[in-house]
Amino acid sequence: MLVTRRNQDFMPTLFNELMNWNDTTYSTPRMNIMETKDNYKLELCIPGLTKEDVKLSIDAEGNLVVEMVKETKKENKEEMRYLRHEFSVEHFRQTVMLPEDIHKEQISAKVENGILDIVIPKVTVEEKKQAMQTIEVC
Repeated sequence: MLVTRRNQDFMPTLFNELMNWNDTTYSTPRMNIMETKDNYKLELCIPGLTKEDVKLSIDAEGNLVVEMVKETKKENKEEMRYLRHEFSVEHFRQTVMLPEDIHKEQISAKVENGILDIVIPKVTVEEKKQAMQTIEVC
């Protein structure tokens, strides 16, 4: 089973919003986690983001880290004055604790139609048997 941890710095964000200190928005995309006999699959809803906005990594503890940063540039046109400006920097980071029965080096991901698909292949029964080592006693 995959377990997730959300790393949303709630208190700094709350203060930043109240004091209007920066233009960073922390958003949490919706996630589906599925399991088949061959793999685990994660789907994250990330409309408007591209593969360049997404970074996947494995941390020192063997967890999958999903990070997304999207920056919208402000237009400085003299004839345009913003009455409300909510497009700025969006940041997201989530840690997924991975099970032991997977191939970490074979994890794949793609972004299509606003959905980030992450496929995590499982170790097969035959591979588990091969990994078991018999030690010869002399």
